[in-house]
Amino acid sequence: MNFAIIGASGNVGRKTIEILEKSNLKFNNLFLVASSKSAGKKIKFRNKELKIENLENYDFTKAQITFFAAGSQIAKEWAPKAATQTIVIDNSSYYRMQKDVPLVISEVNPEALDKHKNIIANPNCSTMQMVLPLKPLHDEYKIKRVVVSTYQAVSGAGKEPMDELFEQSKNYLKGKKISSKNFTKQIAFNLIPHIDSFDKDGYTKEEIKMTNETKKILDSEIEVTATCVRVPVRTGHSESINIEFDNLYDFENIIKILKSAPGCKVIDERKDGGYITPLEAEGDYTTFISRIRKDNSNVKAINLWVVSDNLLKGAALNTVQIAECLMKKM
Repeated sequence: MNFAIIGASGNVGRKTIEILEKSNLKFNNLFLVASSKSAGKKIKFRNKELKIENLENYDFTKAQITFFAAGSQIAKEWAPKAATQTIVIDNSSYYRMQKDVPLVISEVNPEALDKHKNIIANPNCSTMQMVLPLKPLHDEYKIKRVVVSTYQAVSGAGKEPMDELFEQSKNYLKGKKISSKNFTKQIAFNLIPHIDSFDKDGYTKEEIKMTNETKKILDSEIEVTATCVRVPVRTGHSESINIEFDNLYDFENIIKILKSAPGCKVIDERKDGGYITPLEAEGDYTTFISRIRKDNSNVKAINLWVVSDNLLKGAALNTVQIAECLMKKM
């Protein structure tokens, strides 16, 4: 078994390498692939130096499973070619809503992998961490509606936006003039209620992704409405989630279900600091659930605070977990 990573030099590509380094997956070779800009550079992996290959010249027959971590345009152009020779696990948004492409969260719907045609899509990071706690709740108490507000770290936009947050923060503290290159407004010490482009109805693509992807993964009958906000946090997305069920629920059972949710951990002590923040979630594979409480305006609803490292479970980690599921089926 050989693996390959397309976009190995980017944020998600490097995280994929780190996860494979720590994993117990048994494979022979790892091939690192990127654009001509990065070709020739070396990255350490399991006490070896691996040289990055140029995508233009790469032979897709080298690996049985190939992780695409290079964005939608690369996926659009190269994934169909790659899929004739290898199984593609794509982290971009390009294939997520295509009917014949499974959209998979390893703990939620691994059975969807039974119908893949050599291209498998990884969900949006904000969708991923929300659906993890939703799944077992929906199995027990059918979910009618979800209202979610996200607080998304700049790392979700890439390395340059991360660098801009640091640069803007330094300039702000020194009283220097601030200019925005990767954001529509100043991100340092600010919030921007705008992620991705606007649709005709006033929602952004990020908000529409959360709605459509949740329906595809979990249940087409669930109603979802989202407000997605970029915040001056390096890594780790946070979400305030209101969940309305079809019927009345038992609150103690809700706690029990969430404590058993795969990939999740409940930290909810109801005291100062008895919850998880994005800083604490950074570098952790777990999706954390805090602030679990009854909705005092609706007897059929609850509220949650959910935090996860968007570069790990929200991106690279889930692709590796999908590969693990595939290997068990091979």
